[in-house]
Order: sequence, then C-alpha cells, then structure tokens
Amino acid sequence: MPRLAAFYGIVIYMYIRDHGVAHFHARAGGDEVVVDIATGEAIQGALSPRQMRLVLEWAQLHRTELLDAWANASSGEPPGTIEPLP
Repeated sequence: MPRLAAFYGIVIYMYIRDHGVAHFHARAGGDEVVVDIATGEAIQGALSPRQMRLVLEWAQLHRTELLDAWANASSGEPPGTIEPLP
C-alpha cells in the first residue's frame, strides 16, 4: 500500500490496482476511513471529526493530484507522493 502523505498523525495511502470509485484510505491510530476523491464522502469507516476535517481539507487542496495518483495506481504504477498539510 503506497503512502501518499502523512500529517498530524494521519497517514494517507492508496492501493495499487484497487477497484471501484476513485478513492484513498486514511489511517489515524487504529481507525481508518475510505474517502471518495470526487465527493469527499466517507465510503467506509470513520475518523474523529477533527481528523476527518483535516483529511477533507487536504483532499480538497490536492484533488487533481489525487485523481492523477488514482490513474497511476489503477494502471499498476506507483501513485507517487503528495505534499502534506503544513
């Protein structure tokens, strides 16, 4: 599972050759959420409200890069990395 970014105790990653809608995974502690890139909605799982706000802020800032990463990962290529929140 390639790691895209990490910030404030949250790790963002994307599976190579994953299926379904374009999405990424975010982990913090023992919790995990899967987020739809296009809508910013949680598909599965949950994080604390504060962590979720940070993840969605990051996703909004990097939506184009996330879609590029999804295209790469879907075709079997490494998705690359994306800048974390400052």
